Amino acid sequence: MEQMFITPIIPLNSIGNIGSDKKVASGNAGNSVFQDVFKNAIQNVKETDKNLTTQEYLLSTGQIDDAHTVPAAAAKAQLSVELLTALRNKALESYNEVMRISI
Repeated sequence: MEQMFITPIIPLNSIGNIGSDKKVASGNAGNSVFQDVFKNAIQNVKETDKNLTTQEYLLSTGQIDDAHTVPAAAAKAQLSVELLTALRNKALESYNEVMRISI
């Protein structure tokens, strides 16, 4: 029988270390990472809504050649709002769970 070689799994140090800014998710730095996630989600909603408005304007004035970009922009805008809502709901669930913990 041949022996099989299994590569070992390398553990991650921390989820907070993922990304280019190398923030650690603890203490005040953890707050900024958490805050950045929500700021990015809100900014994404604003950008996709602005893009949808622009695409709808271009379609209504006849300045757009392909009408399929409007439904695509609408789908992106809807998904970004759903993502923000899901993040908010998970944050509230987590907060309520932490509040239920008795020390």
